[in-house]
Amino acid sequence: MKIALAQLNYHVGNFESNTNKIIQHIREAKQNGADLVVFAELCVCGYPARDFLEFNEFITLCDEAAKTIAAECHDIACIIGLPTPNNNPEGKDLNNSAYFIENGAVKAVVNKALLPNYDIFDEYRYFEPSTQFSCIDFKGKRIALTICEDLWNTIENPLYITRPMDTLIKQKPDVMINIAASPFAYNHDEERIEILKDNAIRYNLPLFYVNHVGAQTELIFDGGSLIFDNTGALLDELPYFKEALTYYTLNDDASISFEHAPTIKAAHQSDIEQIHQGLILGIKDYFIKSGFKQAILGLSGGIDSAVVCALAAEALGPENVMAVLLPSRFSSDHSIKDAEDLVKNLGCKSETVAIAKITESFESALSPQFKNLPFNIAEENLQSRSRAVVLMAMCNKFGYILLNTSNKSEAAVGYGTLYGDMCGGISVIGDVFKTQVFELAREINKNREIIPENTIVKPPSAELRPDQKDTDSLPEYDILDAILYEYILNRRSSAEIIKLGFEEAVVRKVLRLVNISEHKRYQTPPILRVSPKAFGMGRRMPIVGKYLS
Repeated sequence: MKIALAQLNYHVGNFESNTNKIIQHIREAKQNGADLVVFAELCVCGYPARDFLEFNEFITLCDEAAKTIAAECHDIACIIGLPTPNNNPEGKDLNNSAYFIENGAVKAVVNKALLPNYDIFDEYRYFEPSTQFSCIDFKGKRIALTICEDLWNTIENPLYITRPMDTLIKQKPDVMINIAASPFAYNHDEERIEILKDNAIRYNLPLFYVNHVGAQTELIFDGGSLIFDNTGALLDELPYFKEALTYYTLNDDASISFEHAPTIKAAHQSDIEQIHQGLILGIKDYFIKSGFKQAILGLSGGIDSAVVCALAAEALGPENVMAVLLPSRFSSDHSIKDAEDLVKNLGCKSETVAIAKITESFESALSPQFKNLPFNIAEENLQSRSRAVVLMAMCNKFGYILLNTSNKSEAAVGYGTLYGDMCGGISVIGDVFKTQVFELAREINKNREIIPENTIVKPPSAELRPDQKDTDSLPEYDILDAILYEYILNRRSSAEIIKLGFEEAVVRKVLRLVNISEHKRYQTPPILRVSPKAFGMGRRMPIVGKYLS
C-alpha cells in the first residue's frame, strides 16, 4: 500500500482555500500512484476554530467541503479531519472526527477520544470524547487510525480510562496512522518524537504521523510529520515550517520503503534557530491570512525593535516594512544612528517623526491639572503614547499593521506603557525573554551584520528620562529571566524559587510585578507563541487575584 502524507498550511474558516488545497494534493498523490493520502486533524476547517464551532452554518460548510473532497476520491482513498455532529443527544454537540474516504464516499468515521484541556487547548468546550474504537480495512491492510492526543497518553493516567490503541491493538492492525494539530514550542519537537517512538515500540507497529504547518494568529504549527517502523526507529521526518507531500510504501512484512532520500536530522535545530524560523512563519501567515501586506513599527535603536524590524523584513520583504524613528528630547545620538544603520542594512523604508513638540503639547495641555508636580512616570508615558499616536495615525492613513516590539520579560513585569509601546496588531517577540532576544540578534547576524553591534552590546534603555537604564527598575536580565522562567514555565512558588539560590527580596519583587501587571497583559496584542507557556490563551490568570502578590 502506497501512502502519501500531506503536511499543509490551512486557514481557519477558509473552506474554499482548504478544500482546493486538499483536492490539489489528492490529485497529485493519485498521479504519483498513491493508494491513500493522509491530511491533518481538522484540516477541512483549520485549527483551532474555537467558537466558530458553535455556529451551525460552520459545521454545515465543513460537511459540504467533505462531500466535495469525497467526489475526488476515486482510485485513491484519503483521510481528512473535520468537526461532525455528535449523534448522542446527552453529550456535546460535536465530535472531533477523521473521515476515511474511498470510492467517493465516507467509508469510516473515527472520533477523537482523549481531548486535551490544558494550556492553549480547550477541546472539551466543543467536543464529546469517543469510547468506540474500530480499525479500518483497506488494500489488504488493517489501519488503526487515531487523532493527535489519542497517542500522547503513554503513561498511566487516572483521568483517562483507556488508551484507544489498547482497544485497537486487539483487532490486530498492520499500521498506525495519527493525524494531528500539534502547535510549535521550541522544546516540542524532541518530546513529540519520543512520545510517538514509544507508541511504535509499545504496539510493535509502524506509525505514520501527519501534523499541520503554518500559523493561526498566535499559534504556530511547525510540521515535522514523522514515520517510524515497528521497532520505534525514526525512518523519515518531514520539513519543519514548510509544506510537504511525501510517499511511502507499507510492505507485507511491515517494513516501509520510499522513493526519496530520508530527511532525518542528525541534530535538531537549537532553540533560537527554531524560534527564528517560527517567528518568520508567524509574521508571514498573520499578514497573508489577515489580508494585509505592509507592516510598520517604531524603531528606537534598541535591540527589541531592531530584532522585530529584521524579522519583519525577512518575513514580508524589506519593501513592505516601514520603520519610523521617533526621537524625543531624551533620545541619544547613538540610538538614532543605530536605527539609521539598521534601516540601511535591511533596505526597508523609513521615516523620522520627532515627538518632542507633540509631548510638550500634551504636557502644556495638562499643566493646569499637573500643577508643577515633579516629572515622573506620567511624563515618561506621555512620550510613549505620543509615539503610539503617530504610529497608529500612519496605520490608518496608509493601511499598515503595527508590530508590537515588547519582549516577554517586559510583558511579565509590566515594564511597558499601556496604549503606548504595548499597542500593535501582533506581538512578535512577546514570548521571547530578553536574554533570548540577544541570542536572536546574534542568530540574525550569523552570516553578516544586520543588527548593528552597538545595538546588541549597549545597556538596554527605554530613554524616557535622562540616562535611564532598564536596570534602574529591574534586576539584571539574566537574573530576571531565570526567575521568570521558574515562575511562568515551571510554575514554582516564591519559596521554591528562593530555595534555588535566588535572593528572597528580588524574587518577591519580581513575582509581585508579574501578578500586579496582569491587567496590562489582558490588553496586549496577540503574542506569537514559541515557548511551552506563553502569555495569552495558554495562561489564564485572574486580574485581581492576590496569590503570591
